[in-house]
Order: sequence, then C-alpha cells, then structure tokens
Amino acid sequence: MKKINIKIVSAIIILITLNVSCSDDFVDVKSNSENSEEFFNSEADYQNALVGAYDLLQATYLNVLMGEIASDNTLAGGESATDVVGIQEVDDMIHTPMNTQLRDIWGWMFSGVNRANYILEFKDKTNFTGKEAVLAQARFLRAYYYFELVKWFGDVPLIVDQRFLFGDQFAVDRTPKAEVYAQIELDLMYAVDNLPVTPTQEGRVTKGAAQALLGKAYLYQDKFDAAAAVLDQLIADANYDLVSDYNSIFEDAGENNIESVFEVQYSEAEGAGFGCLQCSEGNVAVGFSGVRNYTATPNSSGDIFSSGFSFNVPVQEVVDAFEAGDLRKEVAILDIEAWATQTGITYGTGFEHTGYFNRKYIPRKRSASAQGDRNLTNPNNYRSIRFADVLLMAAEAHNRSTTASNDAKAQTYLNRVRERAFGDQLHNISATGGTLTELIYQERRVELVGEGHRFFDLVRTGKAAQEIDGFVANKHEVFPIPTIEIELTGNRWLQNPGY
Repeated sequence: MKKINIKIVSAIIILITLNVSCSDDFVDVKSNSENSEEFFNSEADYQNALVGAYDLLQATYLNVLMGEIASDNTLAGGESATDVVGIQEVDDMIHTPMNTQLRDIWGWMFSGVNRANYILEFKDKTNFTGKEAVLAQARFLRAYYYFELVKWFGDVPLIVDQRFLFGDQFAVDRTPKAEVYAQIELDLMYAVDNLPVTPTQEGRVTKGAAQALLGKAYLYQDKFDAAAAVLDQLIADANYDLVSDYNSIFEDAGENNIESVFEVQYSEAEGAGFGCLQCSEGNVAVGFSGVRNYTATPNSSGDIFSSGFSFNVPVQEVVDAFEAGDLRKEVAILDIEAWATQTGITYGTGFEHTGYFNRKYIPRKRSASAQGDRNLTNPNNYRSIRFADVLLMAAEAHNRSTTASNDAKAQTYLNRVRERAFGDQLHNISATGGTLTELIYQERRVELVGEGHRFFDLVRTGKAAQEIDGFVANKHEVFPIPTIEIELTGNRWLQNPGY
C-alpha cells in the first residue's frame, strides 16, 4: 500500500467521535460517550481510530497555502479581488475574527486534537503488543495539531487525554502558549522514545519525525541549546540525507524519499467538493496554486503540468532572492512567460498576476482516469519536514545559542545545503555571528520557498513587521480567535490583542 488508507476507516471515526464537516464550532461532538463501550476492545479498533487521527493532516493544505500567502513570498492571486475573500484578507493583513479560512484552520486542527485525544482517553482499556507505538503516534499527532494551533493563534484551550465535548467550552479557558508548548514537548519526547526508526507503512510517523518536530518546537521558543541537542542527534543518526537532485524532491517519484522526515500523504481518490474541501484525499493547495487555463500540445515538452486557480503567486522579490547559479530557482519558481516561449503552452492570467508560480506545488499532468475534480484531488504529497529544513534549523540553533554558540557547526550544516544548491563548494559560507544568522535566514527563504514556513519564520525572528506589507506589530504575530468560538464560551475568552 503506497499511503495510509484513510478514507474508509475515517468515516467510522467521524461517526464515533466528531463531525468535521463545514460546521461553525470546533467541538461539534456528541455530548455522550456513545459507542465508546463497543470500541477500543481490540488492536484493530485502536488502529482504525489512529488512521482517523491521521486524516486531519490532509486538511493542513490550508495552513500551508495561507502560511505562504501571509508572508512576503507570494500574493493571494486567484480570479479576482473577491475570490476566496478570507485568503485575500490574510494577504493584505486586514483579516478579522470573521475570516472563514481562519475559522477552518482552528476547527480542523482542533478536530485533529480531539481524534488523537479520543485514542488517549481510552489508552488503558485494552492491551496488545505494540500499543506503545500506537499511543506514540497519537501523541505525535496531537503535538503536530497543537503546534499548528499555537503558531496561528497563540494561547489556545489545552485538553489532554480526553475529548473536548460540547459544554466544555464553558469551563476550559485558553491556555498560555508556554503551557501548550510544554505539553507538545512531553508528547514528542514520548514519541521519540516509542516510535520506530523506519515507518511500518509510508506516511506513518517515526522517531526522526518526532525529533525534528521537537527541535522545531524548541526553536520556536528560542530554546536554542535544546533544539541543537535534539537536531544534532537526528543528524548524527544518519537515517536521512539530502537527495542529490533537488528537482526530484517534488515529483511523484520523489515522495517519501531519504530526505523526507515527515510527509503528509495525499491521493487522487474521490471525496471532495467545494462544500467540503477538507474531505478531499488530494492536496487542495496544489490545484489552488496552479496556472490558470494551462493548455499544452499533447506529448510536447510543456505537457507536464495542468490547470489550476492561480492563487499563491510568487513576487519578484523572492525570485530575486536567489543568487546567480542557484539550481533551486528553476525548481521553485515557474516563470510562465519564459516557459510559454520555450514550450508553446498557453495560459490565462488571474488577479495579481506576477508571471510566476510555485512550481513545487502546482498540478502535474495526470492520467485520463484520474478521479473527482482534478483541482481538488491532486495526489502531490506535502513534504512537511525535509532534512534540509532540519540542517538549517540546527545551524540556526547553534549560531543563536547564547550559552554554547558553535558557528563552525552552524557553517557545516548550512554549507551542506548550499553545496547541493550550487553543485560546488565555491559558494560556502564562512561568516560568523550576526552575519551568519542573517545568511541562515536567507537560506531558509530560498530553500523552503513555497512550502508554507516563511510567515512563521519572520514572526519568530522578529522580522515580520519590516518585511510584510500591512503587518502591525503586537497584533499580526497571531491570528484572531474566530468569533463563533468566543461566542460559544459565552464571551468568556478574550480576543487576541488588536482584533
């Protein structure tokens, strides 16, 4: 089996635990423990529940798309200024607590937390060989969803090893993000100790994925020594490496390769519609980011992509951020005018057309038998944590440490990434101190462009206000809590400052 088969068993979990259709409140669960007595009586029950918890990873397509658009890398694009208004608002930094897409991120990520918590609520009900690995996967997933929530919203309600049921919103307050991070760390430490080094099935989390996410959580809290220690160990274990051909990473044949530390699995199976985008088994962000009205002569050199909705268009500034000779530029950025001249393809232009597209995640040509709406069922996996990201996080942690700075090791990690980018050692970095810090930030931008990390990198390093048009300091570092969620608490929760 190529990827985790989510579609069938997740339907079981939805019926048992919570409804994650297009509802307005993030708990929307049954208020009793219906069916719990008949469930978790076998290993198969735990495994089915676990697949249901994995299912919400596919909904993180929106986190990736919006995380890129919120940054200085891309513009919203689309058909017009009113095409998916919530995305346009985030691009312009005029979003409000009524924003539909932000409400979706909140609801879908809490649904993921609830599904993981459902397993952990009944963790002691039935014993079987290998249960520790099941619980470790559930704890990794809970940490992953909570990490997304903290990045986007700051302080969020924290509930552990039990479901958030309707009515709990009157008793559970927003938890300071430091406490949420503390739980994330505990979950990931447990996952590191109990997950296998190699996945039992493609898409399952591993010890390395838990180490990488733990190091990232430390980095986001400026715990540089802790981040360096766990990332060093991951690198030293030598279970991952950079692939030699950067271009191969983002093609179908490059999925789940040696550079992939954690990858969200997608397929082209039917199941999506515009009324329920999170129901898709495909990567919805890919169709959104595709070239509008892309047409190529069959079997021509341009017959490798297909059409999309022209959102998430890179700006000239990020194109110019690549140094001369950087082999990543042509992989990351599709210059559509140059491509049309070279191949004879034709295309349409949308709102805020820049002439560039996110080549890593635009639709590839598919077979005539592909199912469903082709723009909603693209099978392109999301490379959530790549080994190159691990190297750059480790470089930053060593460079920014205030107690044990190690610029030599930082340079080694940074240059490992750059040597692949340029195909030589002539572009290696020897700078130290603050200059090295800025070069690492720059390297993260060009290495990871189009992958949804830039906005959060700018926020955590204090650079967002100077780099993002419209960004208001002490406000836009986090996004607003959806109005409906505050209203459901009887207005007990305070809104994030400035909204």
